[in-house]
Order: sequence, then C-alpha cells, then structure tokens
Amino acid sequence: MQCTKLLQFTIFSLSCLAAFAQGRLAPSSAGAKASPMKPPNAKIEIVVDDFHGHKVADPYRWLENAGSPETQKFVAEQNAYTQQVLDAVPGKDTLRTRIEQLQTIGRVEAPKVGGKYYFYARREGQQNQPVIYVREGVQGKDRALIDVNALAPDGTIALDWWHPSHDGRYVAYGTSPNGSEISTLQVIETATGKLLPEKIWRTRAANVAWLPDDSGFYYTKYPRPGDVPAGQEMYNRHVFFHKLGEAGNADGLKDPLIFGEGLNPQHWPNVHISNDGKWLLVNVNEGWTKSELFLKNLAGPAAKFVPVTSGKNFLYEGTILDGHLYLVTNEDAPRYHIFKVDCANPERANWKEIVPQSDAVIDTSGEGGSLIIGRRLFVKYIKDAASQLAIFDLNGKHVADVAMPTLGSIFSGVGGNWESHEGFFGFFSYAMPPTVYQVSLDGKVTGWARVESGIDPAKYQVEQVWFKSKDGTRVPMFVVSKKGLVKDGKTPTLLSGYGGFNVGRMPFFDRNAMLLLLEHGGIYADVQLRGGNEFGEEWHRSGMLEHKQNVFDDFIAAAEYLVAQKYTDKEHLAIQGGSNGGLLMGAALTQRPDLFRAVVCQVPLLDMLRYQNFQIAKLWIPEYGSAEDPKQFDFIYAYSPYQHVKKGTQYPAILFMTADSDTRVDPMHAKKMTALLQAQAANGPDRPILLRVDTKAGHGIGKPVGKLVEDNVDLWSFVFWQLGVKP
Repeated sequence: MQCTKLLQFTIFSLSCLAAFAQGRLAPSSAGAKASPMKPPNAKIEIVVDDFHGHKVADPYRWLENAGSPETQKFVAEQNAYTQQVLDAVPGKDTLRTRIEQLQTIGRVEAPKVGGKYYFYARREGQQNQPVIYVREGVQGKDRALIDVNALAPDGTIALDWWHPSHDGRYVAYGTSPNGSEISTLQVIETATGKLLPEKIWRTRAANVAWLPDDSGFYYTKYPRPGDVPAGQEMYNRHVFFHKLGEAGNADGLKDPLIFGEGLNPQHWPNVHISNDGKWLLVNVNEGWTKSELFLKNLAGPAAKFVPVTSGKNFLYEGTILDGHLYLVTNEDAPRYHIFKVDCANPERANWKEIVPQSDAVIDTSGEGGSLIIGRRLFVKYIKDAASQLAIFDLNGKHVADVAMPTLGSIFSGVGGNWESHEGFFGFFSYAMPPTVYQVSLDGKVTGWARVESGIDPAKYQVEQVWFKSKDGTRVPMFVVSKKGLVKDGKTPTLLSGYGGFNVGRMPFFDRNAMLLLLEHGGIYADVQLRGGNEFGEEWHRSGMLEHKQNVFDDFIAAAEYLVAQKYTDKEHLAIQGGSNGGLLMGAALTQRPDLFRAVVCQVPLLDMLRYQNFQIAKLWIPEYGSAEDPKQFDFIYAYSPYQHVKKGTQYPAILFMTADSDTRVDPMHAKKMTALLQAQAANGPDRPILLRVDTKAGHGIGKPVGKLVEDNVDLWSFVFWQLGVKP
C-alpha cells in the first residue's frame, strides 16, 4: 500500500399513547432547535492510499495521532461543542436525577466455589466498582475480601478478573487503571485478607489455573513494551507458571514459559488443569471460528504437549475430571455436542459422543458451554435467543431440565466445582434485575441473592417478533414496552443490535434503555442479527467476512419492520450500538441515512480499511478480514462507513462516544468520522454531529458509576431531544 499527501481537497470518494405521562413533543422541538452553534473546523490534509490499484483518499489521517497537539486541540474543541449543544437541551437536570437513581440499582453475580468458601461479586448503591465477598458455607455471613473502590477516589481503578484456588485458600485477581484493561495480577489470602507480595503486570484478561496444593498457578501474560517489536506487546499472549513465594520473583519476570513459543502472535491461549493436577490443557483460539486443544501429562517425564484436535476449522472447549477430557465442539454439529475421551488416549478416533446436538445451541460463552458440578454436567443452552439449563450425568444421561424464572438470560456463568453439592446461576431479563439462583444436582431451583430495584416487571411486556431480511432469512427481535402499548406509528423507539464475533443478543437488564425510555412510554427493540451465536455456527458465519453485509441488511430490515408495523416512524426512531455494534451504526447511517432520526455510535470501528493497524485489532482479522488482502479488500471497502460518507446528504443526528484509554477500538475511528461528517453532511443545527471523548476511560469495562451517570445523561439528553420526549 502506498500513500501520498495532497495539498488540495477533493470530494472524498468515498398513536401508542395519546401522550406520555411526562409529555411528548415533535422531534427536535425541545431545545437547541434554533441554536447558532456550529461545530469546530477541522483542517483537511489528504492522504491517498493505494489498495491493490484502488486509490482511496483520507482527509483526516492526522487525527490518528492521539498524542499530537493538533489532535488534542480537536478533541477539546469537540468536547466543548458537544457539551454546549447538550447543555442547551431542556430537562437535563431531571434526567440526571432519575439516572442517578437508576444507577443505584446494584448487581450481583453467581458465586465461584473454593473448598468451604463461596466467593461472589456484588455492587451496591453508589459504589463505583463491584466488591468480591466471601462466606464460609452456602448460607454463611458475608465478608468483603477484595474492594478496589478505595484505590482511586474517582473509581477509575477496575477489578478486571478474579480466580480462587480450588480449596479457596487464595484468590488471584487483576486490576487496571482508567479502563485500560492492562491488568496487574495480585494474590490475596482468603482467611486473613492479607496480600501476598505478587504483582505481575501485563495480565490482561488472564486465565489462571491453580495447582491443587496452592503452591503456584499457570497463567497467561503479555510481553512488556520493549521485549518485542513496538506494537507486538498487544499480542503474544503466552502461558507461564508462577510459584508462590519464590524469592526475588514477585513480579513474575523469572516465571518459565510453558506454552506459546512459536505461536502466532494473534492466537489466544487459555489454560485448565485437572482436578488431580496431573493434566494440563491449553485451548488456543485462532479467531472466532477455530480453536485447538493441546494436552500435557504433568506427571510424565519430560512430557510434551500433545494435540487433541487436528487443525479443522471448528471450535473446541474442554475440561478434565479424573483423567477424562470432556469436549464441547461444533465439529460437524453447528449447534454443538459433547464428547468424552480418556486423557491417556485423546486421539479423535477415541472420542465418544455423550450429549448429541439438539434443536437448541449449547452456549459456549462464559465457562465454555458445560461445567462439571458435583460430578454432573451443567449445560447451558440458547433456544430462540433465551437461556436454558440442563443437567446430565458424566456419561451423558439426562438428569433434569432446570426451570428458568422467565424468558431471559443466564449471565456470569454457572457457579460450582466438581466437589460442590449444588450449582448457581445468575439470571436477568429486560425488566428483571440481576438475581442469583441456587440449583440442586437434580435441578431444583431456589433463590440465593438478589438486588433491590423497586421495579415491577408486571408493568412491562416483552414481545418476540420475526421478520424477513433482504435475502429472505427470518430474523427475530425482542420488542419491549409498557403493557397496553397502542401502535400509532409515532412511539419513540430505540433499536439496538450487535451482529458479530459469535456473541448473542439475549434479554438483559439495562438500568437506562429498559427503564428510562420505557418509563416515558417508549419502546426498546433488541434484534438478533446474523454474526451472533443465537442459532449456532452457521448463523455466526453468515455474518462475518464476505457475508458481513448480511448483518447490516438484517438491521435495516428490523428498522423497516418497526416502521411498517406502526411501532414507530422514521422521525421517532433512534439506533444505538457499540464496538462491533458501532460499526453496525456506521454502516446503517451511511447506507440508509433516511431511515433514522438519531444515532448513538459508541466506541466504534468505522475506517475498516485501516482498523487492523491499531490497538489489538489484528485479533479481529479472522472475523472481518483485512484490506491488505486483495481478495478481501473489495467486500470490506464496499461497506466501510468512513469511505461512504456522501457530500450534501442529510444524515441523522449523531452522537459519537469514545474514550481516550480504549485499548480495544482506537478512538481515531470516531474522531475521523466526526470530522468528515461535520464537513460534508447537509445537516442543520437540529441534527448535529457530535463527538464525546471521555477521559480516564476505556472500552467500557470497569467504568465507574460516576462516569456511567455522565455518559447516560448526555446520551439520553440527546436521544430524548431528537425523538421529542420531554423528561
């Protein structure tokens, strides 16, 4: 690829209820409608790239340099302009009061079990970060064990992950500042709350496998800057072993490399150890459609890792108990099935299918689809985008189906271990806040922990509708509203989706979208696009690489369905998405700018010709492809939003939201797209193009409550203004 700078600029090629309880206005009639405010001017400095003979202009390449004074000035001016516009919207203080109230609704997760100890995360009231509590016995007294809230007054040090040892004596956990997710591993003793000397840096999203005797653990770690060529420190995740208390090695720099030498830098290993400490299993993810399993006998002399899988383009997860490997895979079964094999003879010919594929999809998120609890298999399923849970014995005999409280989702995995006498699962739905349930080994369910919300779920209704996409594929969508909704074609509606990376959109609890909007008589629509996991691997693959346009077609068809069925109209329809969902927003607004009144585009990918050059984005090439590949350039260029802004087009009002410490999706995407749209869109002041860049924040993981309040006040001020909702 070649690029040259040009001095001149050329065109860049590129009735529900009669009224709400709080009132309903015509779109944009509230606040800022006659505002003389104009966005800051951004300089144009065109760079032309040559992609395999295709010349593509980029007028805002300079905004990719986050550290330059010019870019920092641009961000400061854009933030000031955005606040000036949004501060002029009436009712912002009223929104803030209600959002602060909603944010006090806490969160609780299913416990992890270690020996006699039960560990679980809970956030309450105005706490910025969750606290890890521990109790002795299933109904014991809670004691705070890990509380990172005291580490930073503004709550910007986050608890990223935590793993108790099998007997619960220790807990390894990771923290990071400013939403960076670049964790530092520490170890705490459960009985005393004493911190051990360990402080191991670069343990992002670490996987930890404790030895049965607690003397050490296997874990994943990234190289330090300077240890590898610049930029490669974001990749090269490898497996190491750390011995507790080793003199002079609290920082882990002397820890031996166990797995990863010669591994593709973009591959992602995780590690698991058997209950007897004899077998070590490494799962290597090679993108979102392929993984490999490697097994090592730790008791054998000079043992090496043995491949369990054979390079096929399928996904595999595994866990070991008593010398047997239990595998969950979509090999020749797009909705997954489960096999069992002796670790001493793990060849494919020896695998025995014990749980066959069914009409539901085994949910491999969280703990990998199945977890051995009390020597039984707890298997999570997805059926029509809602959770199910079944229990089998270790030979695959069905024991029980676990009753779910309502249509909703299991979140934060299933808690328990192979010695447990019960399991646990966290559950929520659109109007049901997080609740943890205890489940016996024969499937009986009782409540274990919940958060108080003051919400009456009976006031709301959830409808699952199906519509046809552009190519005739049937796609489902949840439509959430107050009971008694009358479809008059003018109800303010927020449509959201994701569509990628084998990640599903299932019913979930959101203190703002599901409540703030619904309380004002609005509709929340959540669409299950291709690219997700809702219907198995075929559904995922039909929304990736050269099929990515299917995702955008599905989303556009969802919006058209809402209009055609008189839930809303184009002037009362807003859309929202983040990350890969931000790419979805960019594609939707450039392909159908006439269909939406407002867009909230959060931490987005937008320049898909260059995305892979920033942060950890090379990890996503298996899902998106790369414009550096001549065979993939055409289909990426065909939808890349930044290359498809058309001068003189009226676009929806747009709020881009990003953060300066995002180590996943670089903020340059939102900056460049904002500058381009502000220069070329035929929008008046009633349809502004706004950019909001948060400081001391990242992709959204571990964001403190104070920042969440500020985010949501601006987001909902924007949406309510554009859709004509009076707070």
